[in-house]
Parts: sequence; C-alpha cells; structure tokens
Amino acid sequence: MSIQRTAIVTGATSDRGIGMTVARRYAREGWAIVILDLDGEKSAKVAAEIGSEFSVPSFGYEIDVTTEESVAAAQAAVAGEVDAGNLPVVGALANIAGITSPVPFLDTTLELWNKVMAVNATGTYLVTKAFLPAMIDAGWGRIVNMSSVSAQRGGGVFGKVPYSSAKAAILGFTKALARELGDSGVTVNAVTPGAVDTNIRVGATEETEAALAASIPVGRTATTEEVAAVITFLSGEDAAYLTGATFDINGGSHLH
Repeated sequence: MSIQRTAIVTGATSDRGIGMTVARRYAREGWAIVILDLDGEKSAKVAAEIGSEFSVPSFGYEIDVTTEESVAAAQAAVAGEVDAGNLPVVGALANIAGITSPVPFLDTTLELWNKVMAVNATGTYLVTKAFLPAMIDAGWGRIVNMSSVSAQRGGGVFGKVPYSSAKAAILGFTKALARELGDSGVTVNAVTPGAVDTNIRVGATEETEAALAASIPVGRTATTEEVAAVITFLSGEDAAYLTGATFDINGGSHLH
C-alpha cells in the first residue's frame, strides 16, 4: 500500500516479541508506524530503526497502558505529529502489550490479579478509547486485540487464572465494541495465539518447551511472523467485512 495511514503498536520493543514483528511487518507493507511501550527511549530507537529500514515515517513514545494520563499523553503526541503532517492519519491499532502469570490460583494475590488485568484488559480499553475517535472521524479504522488460546481453553499453555481471565475479557470487549461500532467503517477483531516463540514464557525449560511443541498437532510453536501476518491482514482493505471475530493461531492445539 502507499503510505496513507499510520499503524499504532503497543508493546513492541522486545527483540523476540510479537509487537516488534508486527511493527516491522506494518512498515514493510508501507504503513507509517508508531511504537508505544514503557521505555520511551527504546520505543523511539526501535521506531527509528524500523522507519529507516523500510523508508516509512516512524515515531516511538513512552506509554503505561494502565494509566489514563500516560495513554492520553501518548495519544496527544501522535495527534501532534499527524496535525504537523509528519504522520498520516491513524488507521490501525494493534493492542499487543501484555503480561502473563504462571502462578497457581491459590498462590495469587490481589496485587498480581489487578496487575495482570490492568496491563492486558484495562490497557486494551484505555488505548482503544484514546485512538478510536480519530478513526471514527475518518470513517475508517482497524483495531486488532491480542487475546490468547488460554482464554478459550482455560489456561493450559503457560498463563494461569489471572492471565486467562484477562484475555477472556478482551474477547468480550472485542465483540461488544465491534457490534457497537457497526457501520462506522471501523472494525474490531481479536487474535488468539497458542504457544509462540517469544520471551513471554519466562521460566520454561527445554524439556517443557519440547513437550509443549510435541503436544501441538503441527509439531511446533508459532513464529512471531505468523502471528503478525494475521494481524496485518486484519488491518488491511481486504478485511473490511471481518469484525467481532476471533482468529485462532494455535497450530491445532485448540479446535472448537
């Protein structure tokens, strides 16, 4: 595509993360990109590197997705660049930022529960609410939310109860918002990856990784590129009739 729209990606500074791969794929397909992550300096650095590699406008800013003030500041920074002509209008938002929790239920604390819910579910809510109005005004937009197969099968991969609960909330959020937006020109979809080759499975051993891969019908975990391909497809012109849907990327580990 020609450079006409900007894609916002949260949680995109990890070298082995889904978010960085998504940002790179957007840029490769001609989108301008904005990376939003907790480390503002690294966000700007990663964005500059991707922008230079693919010759697209790019910016990176600090964001704490759990804090309304931080989200508002990031949105204002992006809007300022759009108004100044440094970025095209925002057309896509990929809510990737998230954390997991492998803690057994009776060992969880309210603090842990609130943190996992805040980053995954509340963060998706706050960032979407901040960037949605401009999409509605433009009459075009694509929102893709990161859920997980754990929300569908009740854990069983790595994250346990708080994580599965937060990711399940994202599925309900996605469907309800898609229905509410209706014919606005803005679609809202979710992806539910299974095991992906990233750093998020903290503490996993070679043995558990091998056992996990063996339990998947296709015999391996997903690559971040395979997840990114679905997200960027859902952000394009051809996905206009897809909304409120959940796209499984699990290699057959959960069939329903």
